[in-house]
Amino acid sequence: MSAPEPLNIGDILDLRAYERVRDDFRRRIIEHKARRRVALGPVMTLVFESINTVRFQVQEMARAERILSDEGIQTELDVYNRLLPAPGELSATMFIELTSDEQLREWLPRLVGIEHAIGFELASVNDPAGGHFAPASLVQAVPESEHEAALTRNEVTAAVHYLRFPFSAEQVELFASAAVTLVAGHADYAARTDVGPETKAELWGDLLGTTPSIELP
Repeated sequence: MSAPEPLNIGDILDLRAYERVRDDFRRRIIEHKARRRVALGPVMTLVFESINTVRFQVQEMARAERILSDEGIQTELDVYNRLLPAPGELSATMFIELTSDEQLREWLPRLVGIEHAIGFELASVNDPAGGHFAPASLVQAVPESEHEAALTRNEVTAAVHYLRFPFSAEQVELFASAAVTLVAGHADYAARTDVGPETKAELWGDLLGTTPSIELP
């Protein structure tokens, strides 16, 4: 599997130029992310990353932190380029969405190891009319290594995880025609979500390495 082509400094607008186009770019990114967002059970959402979501994140970080130097921008690129999916894989940010201290105390200790319990089930359809499916092929999530290494607490999980889903060549081919289900198989969190056609089409582009870049004016 080849590495994804990273974003570079030339792909990032300076702050004044970005302010002129931000409203339109942000609107298009929100629409883009909506097609790439999958809720999984009551407290989890995965957003599948692309060159567009990563570029937006770097632009927004530079704006929020008032980063003006090439060195500062490159630091952000070095961090966020790690989220780009290579052809043949998917990359996602998984959010554990908890809104109260009570929920944090309840869920984060229970969900230790959740980042290793997420996957895609791909079930080929034997009889579409009857809804019968062949046994599923599982694509298991792999946590992003540098982020996982930076986590220091073993008794609670983090609220944000970065995951990769490495597909075999056969699984990439199967994805196009399969019934695709995102699953969580943790002892304290079992959930399943069927991936709809719009999201599936987006992710298919990632697997082929053909997701188009949203151009800035």
